[in-house]
Amino acid sequence: MLESLDLSRKLPRDESRAIKKQLEPRLGALQRQVVDLGIPVVIVFEGWDASGKGTLINELILPLDPRGFQVHSTVAPTEEEALRPFLWRFWTRTPPGGRIEIFDRSWYRRVLEDRVDGHLKKKARGAAFEDIRAFERQLADSGAIILKFFLHISSKEQKKRFDKLRANPTMAWRVTKEDRKRHRQYDRYRDAVEEAFAETDAGHAPWIVVEAHDRRFARAKIFKAFVSALEKGIRRTKAVRARKPPARAKAPDATMVPSILGSVDLSLSLEREPYRKELKRLQDKVRDLEHQIYMHRIPVVILYEGWDAAGKGGNLKRLTANLDPRGYEVVPIAAPNDIEKSHHYLWRFWTELPKAGHITIFDRSWYGRVLVERVEGFCTETEWRRAYREINQMEQHWTRFGAIVLKFWVHIDQDEQLRRFKEREKTRYKRWKITEEDWRNREKWDEYEAAVEEMLFRTGTPNAPWTVIESNCKLHARIKVLKTVCEALEARV
Repeated sequence: MLESLDLSRKLPRDESRAIKKQLEPRLGALQRQVVDLGIPVVIVFEGWDASGKGTLINELILPLDPRGFQVHSTVAPTEEEALRPFLWRFWTRTPPGGRIEIFDRSWYRRVLEDRVDGHLKKKARGAAFEDIRAFERQLADSGAIILKFFLHISSKEQKKRFDKLRANPTMAWRVTKEDRKRHRQYDRYRDAVEEAFAETDAGHAPWIVVEAHDRRFARAKIFKAFVSALEKGIRRTKAVRARKPPARAKAPDATMVPSILGSVDLSLSLEREPYRKELKRLQDKVRDLEHQIYMHRIPVVILYEGWDAAGKGGNLKRLTANLDPRGYEVVPIAAPNDIEKSHHYLWRFWTELPKAGHITIFDRSWYGRVLVERVEGFCTETEWRRAYREINQMEQHWTRFGAIVLKFWVHIDQDEQLRRFKEREKTRYKRWKITEEDWRNREKWDEYEAAVEEMLFRTGTPNAPWTVIESNCKLHARIKVLKTVCEALEARV
């Protein structure tokens, strides 16, 4: 495709000024609408070295309110960034509603530079493209406007620009050894770019190739595309919000998915004396394994979901009792705050992802989307149904990086929950644990159970399976979690 482009296209100065005069005020007005509507905007600039990315980014942002955007320059990952999956540093920089994030080079570094340098083999390349497509689709599905520009110049033009820079003593430093190497690899790099276009061009995240020999022509094309994308995104957002939201759906028929909880044996129990011996043995073992996963740089993600009063807190406490506190973190998840609500719902979990060699334990998690938010109507049916795919993709990206993902559903029956609720009310130091919301949630047991069954069925994957913890007996539940964690860490080590 790149070879067929007409790179001789130019724009006369007068016509360029007229376009700029027309579009700059329009861009400012559109930015204000983006802020008012809370629309996140992501702009990617890729292109050849010396194609003018920096200059054109600067021209694009001049008409904008500087309080509403940020420019990120993407270079090789830092030591800290390399300890996490490659999309982590971009997920954590995704914009909240109403802001514009501009990336001077981006996540495409993975399938361009890394490929050309021989650091990304064909099989891993396919996985990287899959991860990129999922990332962009998730952002677009949540309402983000995504634009991807590739600034194209010929090999001859690139050499000409390099020579001009090197001839100027004050600018020669800009042409690095890496730039000259990349110029020699022009054909290989072009093949990588063509593949990236074929793999990742989509209606929700289109590629726009900009003929960049003439700066005025390139600027006009970028401005026009940006204005058009903002106008289209604003119209789409207004149309979606104008629709009457559907009434909250009734709990689906539980027979729609296979029952997993129905086969759980909640009579399993453990006596106090064998529990104490096994607890000490497993806590010592998990401490030793924590040191080994640090040495091997293996990231570990553990999450707890379960019924109210199922014993998640006590279970978690026994898991961490002997761990080195420098190697793990417990993240309690409550209702999202205003900042978290302004981002994609998965953003707050990406920000807590452990670096390689560390453990992060989530007390409740991203599964709130398909549990509480689904049952209570805090998101639409379209959103929670879409979340199964989004969550599976996120966990797959983590495990491809080498993370261990352990997911526990802590299970009790209704009678046991009622007994524990009453015990909490009667015990002075436990009363803080029981709230009106707990009783209200109990009344929706059937709806929550249907949601749990579907969650277990749709998100129990080979790379991130669910383990159901029989917790009518808390002693049995604690030992089962410790055993499961030890087995998973030991197998990987």
